[in-house]
Amino acid sequence: MDIKALVAQMTLEEKAGLCSGADFWHTKAVERLGIPATMVSDGPHGLRKQDQAADHLGVNDSIEAVCFPAACATAASFDRDLLRRMGEAIGDSCQHEQLSVVLGPAVNIKRSPLCGRNFEYFSEDPYLTGEAAASFIEGVQSRNVGTSIKHFAANNQEHRRMSSSSDVDERTLREIYFPGFETPVKRAKPWTVMCSYNRINGVYASENRWLLTDVLRNEWGFDGYVMSDWGAVSNRPAGVAAGLDLEMPSSNGVNDKKIVEAVKAGKLAEADVDLACERILNIVYRYVENAKPDTPWDMEAQHALAADIAAECMVLLKNEDAILPLSKADSIAFIGEFAQKPRFQGGGSSHIHCFKTTSALEAAKGLNIIYAQGYDVAADAATDDMIAEAVAAAKAAKVAVVFAGLPDAYESEGYDRSHMRMPECQVKLIEAVAEANPNTVVVLHNGSPVEMPWLDKVKGVLEAYLGGQAVGIALVKVLFGDVNPCGHLPESFPIKLEDNPSYLYYSGEPRGTEYREGVFVGYRYYDKKKMDVLFPFGHGLSYTSFEYSNLRLSADCIRDTDALTVTVTVKNTGSRAGKAVAQLYVGDVEGDVIRPVRELKGYEKVELQAGEAKDVTFTLDKRAFAYWNTTLHDWHVETGDFTIEVGASSRDLPVCARVRVESTVKVPVHYDADSVFMDIMKDPKAVEAIRPLIDAMNATFRHEYDQDSAAKEAITDDMNDAMMNYMPLRGVLSFGGLPGEVLEEILRKLNG
Repeated sequence: MDIKALVAQMTLEEKAGLCSGADFWHTKAVERLGIPATMVSDGPHGLRKQDQAADHLGVNDSIEAVCFPAACATAASFDRDLLRRMGEAIGDSCQHEQLSVVLGPAVNIKRSPLCGRNFEYFSEDPYLTGEAAASFIEGVQSRNVGTSIKHFAANNQEHRRMSSSSDVDERTLREIYFPGFETPVKRAKPWTVMCSYNRINGVYASENRWLLTDVLRNEWGFDGYVMSDWGAVSNRPAGVAAGLDLEMPSSNGVNDKKIVEAVKAGKLAEADVDLACERILNIVYRYVENAKPDTPWDMEAQHALAADIAAECMVLLKNEDAILPLSKADSIAFIGEFAQKPRFQGGGSSHIHCFKTTSALEAAKGLNIIYAQGYDVAADAATDDMIAEAVAAAKAAKVAVVFAGLPDAYESEGYDRSHMRMPECQVKLIEAVAEANPNTVVVLHNGSPVEMPWLDKVKGVLEAYLGGQAVGIALVKVLFGDVNPCGHLPESFPIKLEDNPSYLYYSGEPRGTEYREGVFVGYRYYDKKKMDVLFPFGHGLSYTSFEYSNLRLSADCIRDTDALTVTVTVKNTGSRAGKAVAQLYVGDVEGDVIRPVRELKGYEKVELQAGEAKDVTFTLDKRAFAYWNTTLHDWHVETGDFTIEVGASSRDLPVCARVRVESTVKVPVHYDADSVFMDIMKDPKAVEAIRPLIDAMNATFRHEYDQDSAAKEAITDDMNDAMMNYMPLRGVLSFGGLPGEVLEEILRKLNG
């Protein structure tokens, strides 16, 4: 298909029309030229295809589909292959349902536990986010179905999401909020990108040329089309000029007319409209020419796959006295309505109409299970009778398992949480059950961290996150030991909300929100502050144990253009098979730039039989050591030593080594009269240029010191050195007795 020739045949009105949807879910057809319409559908953990009049948030029923675990859960798997397999399954579903693009994955960083949409996002860490998203996209697009990575960019809250400005400095954008998009765009080549509702530093994402063209296309090489989030367009002609190709949903012709008027008035280049049409049609025909509507969709098989995936994602947070796994021979109490009606997905545009669900109570049929409802989700209450029934069940059982977490109303698209607490009725239930039976385990169904005032009163905690429609099968397999838990937290669990680095400024003010914590998001903040947390980033226990040893580096010193190979031995020191997640963190030991103590730069999941050991290898490139330099407007490595730490979490890193990295890029420096001696003296060449100033200043200090006996007592050598270090060059005019001409000549030499 010659797309350029096709666009050349279109009228301006047809081209403008192609740049917006036909309705909520379809691109426009141009029947005169045989251009077909294609359909997109919400995702990303299943299909929410609506065949009836659409409403975006799912009040109207969508087709029956399979709900896989949400991103909050799949990120906890730390498993690229798992995400790829899930993507393949969703891609097959899309082909069967004749969908050209699935709207996902969502890769915004979890800046705060309060974000109502955190259940759709992967992690607080940009590296983990980028790796997970790339794997998912590769899986979906291997089926010749597109993805729409979203929401670009800095969409980290639901409060005022359609108008608020995310005010973020350049370095923080590049290091924290962009990599989750950059890595998948470069590696997995998503067919489309969805821009966010919000403004970035005052400019709407939908009309931000720097964002959509300079960064996304010119720097990262994106070659698909950019679509708006539903209703995210403010100024449509400005959006076309900025690089927003497709407006969704339809504006009923209003914005199409504005595009035509802007072109005719000379305010918008028709070439920009042509380019938007070409990008849209490239993707339309990429799907149409590879459509396979006869692709089978075996929902039962996908239900089983969803269960397998969910089991790989569950995080064992606490396991005192090896309370888990449970014995199938024992009497076990399942307490809590979530045991019978699990919360397994979030609310809003990603809500799936499941063809079936399996609860833990149903999956445990045939075992010796005593059930008590414990609380009423709809009423958000636990009556005295419910508590009494739960206590009786707990007393009658060997182990009591309380299924708890957050109801749908607590976290959803469209609004943020106001606190990090669980429902009071559930806290009351957990405490009552734990008092009745010391062998109590809590299973959590939630999309983001919760406070746990009851933690010391229970022996076990299993984080299930939002595990999809087959979560009950997965839970029973993990609880009873058929599956060894191997998930690790993709986010820190703070002790209380106030500990979170964004706490003071998170929701912002009517105009916008300031990202004052900068690069110190999540564990980067907690580790820098040496703060206690409830559970650290990367934490996850197993029914076996692992040992890390024999850390080897391919070199002790490298240039920033070289690759470093890191190898570590991981051994299963327990009595049963299990999977370890080896996490590699890099830290800058001596740089001048304020940086986190450590940052995740690699991870590998490895399966080991009891007693088995394997070597795990990582390859680190320049980006593993670099920070974003706002002078260069590029990634830069400071010459110096870096730590390489490997272990099971950000706070369990038993092996460590150091490597020296030599920078091959010199940051340009311009000296002026306000430059201080301490900074200039770091450059050996500059030291020679300012030698006359140093001598003059030292002579002055020595003279004053020798002439004044009081000065000998009041001014120490350390004080003299400090005064010299912090002195600006202009100080020589007052303290060194040198004429201004000498200073001007020295500045010419410094900057020559």
